[in-house]
Amino acid sequence: MLVYTIFMPVVNDVHSRLNPTTVPEVLRPETTEELRAIVAMAVARGQSLAVCGGRHAMGGQQFASGHALIDTSSLNRPIALDARRGLLTIEAGANWQQIIRATHDLQPGGISWAVRQKQTGADSLSLGGSIACNAHGRGLRFPPLINDIESLDLITPDADLISVSRTSHADLFPLVVGGYGLFGIIARATLRLTPRRKLRRVVDIIDLDDATSAFWRRIDQGCLYGDFQYAIDPSDDSFLRRGVMACYQPVPDDTPIDSADAGLPKDAWLELLTLAHRDPREAFRRYSLHYLASHGRVYWSDTMQLSTYIPTYSSWVEASLRDADPHPHAPSHSIGAARRRSVPRPHPDRSLMITELYVPPGELNTFMAHARRILRQSGVQDIYGTIRAIRKDTESFLPWAKDDSACIIFNLLTEHTSAGIERTRKACRALIDAAADLGGSFYLTYHRWASREQLLRCHPRLPEFLKHKERHDPRHVFESDWHRHLRRTLHGTGLTPPGTRSCSSSLPRPAVPSFPGSPRTQS
Repeated sequence: MLVYTIFMPVVNDVHSRLNPTTVPEVLRPETTEELRAIVAMAVARGQSLAVCGGRHAMGGQQFASGHALIDTSSLNRPIALDARRGLLTIEAGANWQQIIRATHDLQPGGISWAVRQKQTGADSLSLGGSIACNAHGRGLRFPPLINDIESLDLITPDADLISVSRTSHADLFPLVVGGYGLFGIIARATLRLTPRRKLRRVVDIIDLDDATSAFWRRIDQGCLYGDFQYAIDPSDDSFLRRGVMACYQPVPDDTPIDSADAGLPKDAWLELLTLAHRDPREAFRRYSLHYLASHGRVYWSDTMQLSTYIPTYSSWVEASLRDADPHPHAPSHSIGAARRRSVPRPHPDRSLMITELYVPPGELNTFMAHARRILRQSGVQDIYGTIRAIRKDTESFLPWAKDDSACIIFNLLTEHTSAGIERTRKACRALIDAAADLGGSFYLTYHRWASREQLLRCHPRLPEFLKHKERHDPRHVFESDWHRHLRRTLHGTGLTPPGTRSCSSSLPRPAVPSFPGSPRTQS
């Protein structure tokens, strides 16, 4: 009797690491033609595909259990830059560092054009992924990314390559941007650029009571970007109340650029993250000092938006916390033992789960008061958080920015145990209720913890969104675990639809679209 053993890749998101997903194969096409061939083969075989770029999405948006995964990161080539109109065309697998580099390389005579906004917190997110979630940055006056998209080249569920814009296949444009990868694969995108500016950083340490009016003051002064980083020590009266407000104001073109980086160096950022776990009050103090020291510095508007992000930071932090005690075997009455008790015991595996809420600007203080109570009662530690201003999105079908809003982001330390995950889940649900009670909402795909009632209350167009999915992709050529969860939660159906086969059901080797012998095919 022959026994076949099939080893399938297990993929995961790089931030929370709470979505280990077994897939038959990871496919890495290097051209649009190869990408179309993969989709055509999946269509012919009645199979589904999932699509990922930087793998930062945390709610299962980019993975589908049992189905082949397309990794678009090799599709990162710049196509053209229209210097007259300020338009950059680039393959959608490019990350934001590559996009900004492309704008520089394609303007050899001088950099006049730059990206207007990018996702914050990390640079290795793909353009296609940013479009799929309709991302936002630190802009004080900008709607989400859809406002910066001129057109898209989309591979449809029929494996056709079509141009999608506000005038061509206009019904698809608002579904694809903010459609979480469910309506096709973005092969190329044309971005609307903005004139490259020099910006001066303006830093204040202020209380939350003044934050909303302070943002409006800075906007009146011409500031283009800004955010508010709040204090994270739950035992301190300043918790979620006091913060560092950094805004960026245009200055004359002849103003000298500072050589110092706009962000923290990697080592300094890792040290601050470790301190945030061990001594959040001191971490905020040092972070405040760093920003105060940078007040008045001048940066370019595009490179200023780049961020320090270390995907493996949690392992480094855990090792640092273990090394923090120089006397691991000291008697229980010793100074070393007392110090050990003040240092959180490292957990074998834990990470940060992001949750993002939106409330009317006038309700920000009320919401943050609720958030203080929720986090203190739950015991879930907020390692890092920020408040931003978001302008209304009037274009996408499923807008998360339904109105001008204050956007509040929490990075919640989550232990990878049933109890740890449940604590964070309950905290996230309570935060959603607190925002919804004030007329606010939450970002859909950071996690799959929102209840059916919360989903429909905050995103009432979801049922209609799912109907459009069925109309445009009835065979579910493009699938995700998040989409399955959504169908199951709203309608009680989350299984693979009839006529669509899971790739994991075939033996001895899953029948998946692939290029035999290609190094880009991982099995």
